[in-house]
Amino acid sequence: MKKIIVLFTFLSINMYGQDLTSPIPVDQSIKKGVLPNGLTYYIKSTDVVKDAASYYIIQNVGSILENDDQQGLAHFLEHMAFNGTENFKGKGILNTFQEKGLVFGRDINAYTNFDETVYNIDNVPTTPELIDKGLLVLHDWCNYLLLTDEEIDAERGVIKEEWRTRQNGQVRLFQTSFPIIFNHSKYSKRSPIGLMDIVENFEYKALRDFYHDWYRTDLQAIAIVGDVDVNKIEEKIKALFSKIPAVENPRERFIVEIPESEEMLYSLGMDKEISTASISFGIRHKKSLKNETISDLKTALLEYMSIGMLSNRINEESRKPNTLFLNARIGYQSYSRVNNIFNVTISPKPNQQEEAFRAVLTEIFRAVKFGFTPSEIERTKKIYSNSYETQIAKKGDKKHGAIINTIKDNYLSNKTIADIEKEYEIAKQLFASFTSQDFHNTIKRLYSKNNRFVNVTGVEGKNNLTEEAAKSILNTIENDDNLVAYTEAFDGKTLISGLTIKEGSIVKTEKNTDLGSTTYILSNGIKVHYKFVDKQKNTVTFNAISYGGNSLVSDEDLPSANLLGNIVQMSGLGHYSATELPKVLAGKTASMSPKLGETTESLNGSSTTKDVETMLQLAHLYFEKPRFDEEAYQVLQGGINNYIIRRSKDISEQIKDGITTTLFGNDNSRKRIFNQDFANDISFDKMKSVYLSRFANPADFEYYIIGDVKAKQLEPLLSKYIASLPTTSDKETFKDVSQEWVSNKIDKDVFLKMEDPTTNINIAFKVKNNYSVKNQFVTSATGAIMQLRLTETLREEEGGVYSPSAKAYLYKEPKTLSYLSVKFDCNPDLAEKLINIVHSELSKLAKGEINQEDLNKTLNSYKKSREQSKSNNSYDMTLLTTFYRDGYNMNDPKNFEDIVNSITTKDIQVLAKKLQQKGKAFEIVFKPAKIE
Repeated sequence: MKKIIVLFTFLSINMYGQDLTSPIPVDQSIKKGVLPNGLTYYIKSTDVVKDAASYYIIQNVGSILENDDQQGLAHFLEHMAFNGTENFKGKGILNTFQEKGLVFGRDINAYTNFDETVYNIDNVPTTPELIDKGLLVLHDWCNYLLLTDEEIDAERGVIKEEWRTRQNGQVRLFQTSFPIIFNHSKYSKRSPIGLMDIVENFEYKALRDFYHDWYRTDLQAIAIVGDVDVNKIEEKIKALFSKIPAVENPRERFIVEIPESEEMLYSLGMDKEISTASISFGIRHKKSLKNETISDLKTALLEYMSIGMLSNRINEESRKPNTLFLNARIGYQSYSRVNNIFNVTISPKPNQQEEAFRAVLTEIFRAVKFGFTPSEIERTKKIYSNSYETQIAKKGDKKHGAIINTIKDNYLSNKTIADIEKEYEIAKQLFASFTSQDFHNTIKRLYSKNNRFVNVTGVEGKNNLTEEAAKSILNTIENDDNLVAYTEAFDGKTLISGLTIKEGSIVKTEKNTDLGSTTYILSNGIKVHYKFVDKQKNTVTFNAISYGGNSLVSDEDLPSANLLGNIVQMSGLGHYSATELPKVLAGKTASMSPKLGETTESLNGSSTTKDVETMLQLAHLYFEKPRFDEEAYQVLQGGINNYIIRRSKDISEQIKDGITTTLFGNDNSRKRIFNQDFANDISFDKMKSVYLSRFANPADFEYYIIGDVKAKQLEPLLSKYIASLPTTSDKETFKDVSQEWVSNKIDKDVFLKMEDPTTNINIAFKVKNNYSVKNQFVTSATGAIMQLRLTETLREEEGGVYSPSAKAYLYKEPKTLSYLSVKFDCNPDLAEKLINIVHSELSKLAKGEINQEDLNKTLNSYKKSREQSKSNNSYDMTLLTTFYRDGYNMNDPKNFEDIVNSITTKDIQVLAKKLQQKGKAFEIVFKPAKIE
């Protein structure tokens, strides 16, 4: 007996290579260090974006550290970091990097949360000058914010408008649920946006006190990720950042614990802008900040896999016509520094809250009582193994942001930055050791009897789920002796099981040396344009595009066409329902989805290299064996009914409807709002007929395949799955069914009832224009310059707007025109003044009063984006589609560099003047109605 025990122990240790207490292997490609002053640094060299690097500072500081009289100051301080530092006065940070082509909001940004504040400058060209500038900004963000009185006062209005922009019924109810989610701990009183009374009135010293208390080197990490020399960057960091003094006798960076609760906590909230119910059931769990071990990896894998299997069961239930809920989401994620939450969010059918809660919780407890089936477990192991293999194949293509996320988790939560290949070797051994009892024990542990809460978003006058009812339902389910185990009878089938495919052939091959691509002419007349590109390893993308789209759909069929994608996805594909299809595809990474646009229909897909065959099988089936499930349509109808109810009081939906009816009238047959009349005109048979019409002839599509797949692998698959499709010689194009506005000049105020008074402003201009590459860039640049001007005037000078949006496009189809739009929310008292500023700024452009530096920033942004986009496979997809659909080679300098370099302020002036004087325009302003 002793020999058996010894042998078992040896096998156990050998299986893991080490015992479960061993640490998870660390990714050595990320260099981590700590300076004597306590500052942590991370450096990662990657050329995923060539000649570019991203700079981050992670402050272990958030709203949870605020005193009662500082609520909102952590977030306020985040804003102030862009308003003057020792080496970058005023808007110096933004100006420095915008001049090099970076865009505020896209490349330069920050966020504040309960427990951290993170700043970023992304994809900065790695010239010696900009490397030093990037590090200098991080240096200043560490310890050298100016926090002048003038800049503080100027930012108060901006933050008030940020609060106003984000206020809606869902946000208000979410914030009122904090005491229940966080069990009345400090978290429940520290929403990062803060209290506006404090934001508008705090004394300067309060902000400076918070800054000096918490912005310090022992609570800061910097991360530089990109195409850099690690050793040289490390030398620069040591030289620059070691000079920052450590704070003496620093305040303790405390961790807030959420108290344990034996009784279930409950809250019910209602809002006048919310007309549909939602139920959230959560269970809090402690999480450790200790160094992670293989035991922690084992626990995490069991948790994620168990949650995944449970989610699949719930999704299956939601696809049944007679189910009592519309959908439900299950997750297990972090909610505070030391807590995870097992959370279930349920969308009940109207006035069926109790029934929906009972149905979802019954399925959860079914798993708690009986565990998971062997087929579920084996399928999930395949899915996770495939995920690991995909990550490993693409590890050199990991985006800067994804790398930063692992660094943040390491610094803030002590999660290991794992060596993915070594972790997978351990995971494979863990997968082999996992038993059904392991998964059963995991879900039982997650479904704890303690630390529970229920948050109900209720509806006035409806039968809302009460605390007593929730407790009664849980008690009944948990003591139901008649509950039976989950079963499934699906195994061993493939995507094309039972399908007869008559293989075709490639009859002609044409090379395009300029593009480095190949065009295959197939025996059924289909053209496939292909290019091998491995900038992103193990990634292949597929597009098939045909002209026609909604322009060829009759007025009466448009409502059905509007939801065509929903019914196709909800119906499954080929022989398999939407429930069965994921099971068939388990362990594969391939997707395909049809899309119906205004002038085109398309199939868009992607896969890993090994699953290209599956991707092409999906494409074949969407043409040859699309599935239309009447039960799925019944489920869709439930969603439609709920959507109509939900949008009836939703301010954003009312704004959308108001714009539509103001521009096109109340009875335009092609521009309708989504109401009950619209829903009544949706038909299952019409959905089916529209799809079959739009995707009737595969040869009317042009096909593009880009990525890490060699011709030798691809060609026989094209012959089998694409050349085998039945085709005709019919060709279609789109019709011009564009609808004119009711007037060339529209100026209308619309009054809406709203809880938090906000004015929403929508201004637009459109004018006919010739289609050319230069006109594309001139139009886009006009919008970008307006964006810069409005950010400067509306936000920075007036403090009246948080995030004004100005964009301009040159539309090619169905009519060629330039379109400029401006949108923003603001304080109702400032609306007219801000609207006048918008028109004034456009008038300045039309008069030629254009800052050359604004144009330079915009054109440099185009050059930077173009150069960095060449690191992505998607660049080559655009290269091919542009060449074969628009007729020009965008690699040719005359179609980019020469044009961008030739654009002058005069070009912007000419278009702005044309938009203002010859264009059609609207100004639609939504104002709060007076409450009587």
